Amino acid sequence: MAADLKDELAVRFREVNGEHPMTAADDAYVDAYFVPLERVAAERGEPADAVRKEMLGGRLPLPGYLRSDGTEMVPADLFALADEAGGLAELADWFRAQWSDPALAAEEYESYLSGQYVCLYQVHPRTMQRKDALIAEIRAAIGAVVGAGAPPAAGELAELHRAVDELDALEPPFAAYDRLRFGGPVSRDECITEVRAHHPKP
Repeated sequence: MAADLKDELAVRFREVNGEHPMTAADDAYVDAYFVPLERVAAERGEPADAVRKEMLGGRLPLPGYLRSDGTEMVPADLFALADEAGGLAELADWFRAQWSDPALAAEEYESYLSGQYVCLYQVHPRTMQRKDALIAEIRAAIGAVVGAGAPPAAGELAELHRAVDELDALEPPFAAYDRLRFGGPVSRDECITEVRAHHPKP
């Protein structure tokens, strides 16, 4: 049964993320920021298959990554939101209630369940919302700079880098694999690395 559920979960993962190779560097990155599903299950006192069933049933997020050897890699705090919500049965309603816009709430919950929220050290509605707000702030500031056609003032740069630094503290470095499955540059590339390169601090 374990092999069957593990295989089924791998198929679901690839349906969501596509077929992209994990390199040795990707594996090393994932080992640094994520843990095997079986370890989290053991620490929780749950059979690994029970966790896989919750993932396949849309009650827990899919793994963030599959290592090149097939190991399902998940956040160490995989159950943190369910615990905060009062249990897996309450998680969906609790999660959606963190947004005032029901459509956006439903969209964010589906993104959460996809396992693709690997862009945050801690996946929580609060950090998800803050990340979106910072990215919007950074893009608006860059747009204003480009539109002005002149170098930004020191105060404008300071505000821009305040937002960039805060986003930097929320986001891990990402793996090369992420640029493949997401089809190009990730938010760190566009809103942190490029901003610091093109608009350095005074």
